[in-house]
Amino acid sequence: MKRYLILEDGTIFNGLAFGSQRESSGEVVFTTSMTGYQEVMTDPSYCDQIICFTYPLVGNYGINRSDYESIRPATSGIIVNEHAEFPNHHEGMQSLSSWLTAKDIPGLYGIDTRKLTRKIRQHGTLKGRMTNSIENAEEVIKNLNAEERITNQVTKVSTKTPYHLPNSGYRVVVVDFGVKSGMLRELSRRLCDVIVVPHNTSAADIIRLQPDGVLLSNGPGDPKDVHSGITMIQELLKNNIPILGICLGHQLLALATGADTEKLKFGHRGSNHPVKDLETGKIALTSQNHGYAVTEESLKNSELVLTHQAVNDGTVEGLKHKVKPAFSIQYHPEASPGPQDSNPIFDDFLNMIKTTKKEGLMQYA
Repeated sequence: MKRYLILEDGTIFNGLAFGSQRESSGEVVFTTSMTGYQEVMTDPSYCDQIICFTYPLVGNYGINRSDYESIRPATSGIIVNEHAEFPNHHEGMQSLSSWLTAKDIPGLYGIDTRKLTRKIRQHGTLKGRMTNSIENAEEVIKNLNAEERITNQVTKVSTKTPYHLPNSGYRVVVVDFGVKSGMLRELSRRLCDVIVVPHNTSAADIIRLQPDGVLLSNGPGDPKDVHSGITMIQELLKNNIPILGICLGHQLLALATGADTEKLKFGHRGSNHPVKDLETGKIALTSQNHGYAVTEESLKNSELVLTHQAVNDGTVEGLKHKVKPAFSIQYHPEASPGPQDSNPIFDDFLNMIKTTKKEGLMQYA
């Protein structure tokens, strides 16, 4: 069955359908990850986005029960050059196509993904629609250009009620802006007593849980749309609660302390992004998925200092508060998918908690 990708600039790609037969719209982005397609597709940060994989063959090891980053994928669709109809791996339980059908996610294959990626790199991310007919292409293009910007992605992917992952170590409250399972797994590995709360939980409600630390998770969309999160972070800082911000959480910490963010031309999405630690001079390869970044110029208006920087384009990748026990990173330290160079970030967080508790700085009032 034929399937088409219609972009807001009028470009049409002709390909073939696999997965769900429904049509869908979203922001078309690309990822350079060579492996880990299951983790990519289930990352909540891809909410309302159509993912183009630059690696030419996707699906060769199927879908397994272990590599989920969320149970309910939020992506609007995937685009590949070629998909493996008959995967081969001892952990594989079903093919990519059958999984997409079961999750009602449309797929498109057989197009020139290099051409699409170059277009996005040259012009920036574009809105697009995956459709099974181009008879009304002009109307689709008109509607894409008339669509208002989506602002409720975090609401879509965040948990609606708190839940507890009990353990014997430090109590960490995770504010779920679209948290990946890998982050919860890394906290559990370190015996943290984890409580996950919805994105709009107030600082007062978080403090009532008497956390030893708070993790601000990754998530989709523009950080400036998450007003309640910014207010919540400002209150937590007043009480000296140790904070680690990751990806969207990093951007929200910046906004809460007076810095600014901006939309990148085509974002950072992949598992091969080099980041330099400005304090040690070491460079780590990192997993990233974000379309917004903190502007370095705006840091002079905040209480934050730059700690990490992207090697490729110089964008802000890490921040630390000058006074409060809080720091943040733009990349994903749990490496889902990707290298594990930055996994010790979680240990740094727990060490900050230990120091803060020892000094008796936290206030639960």
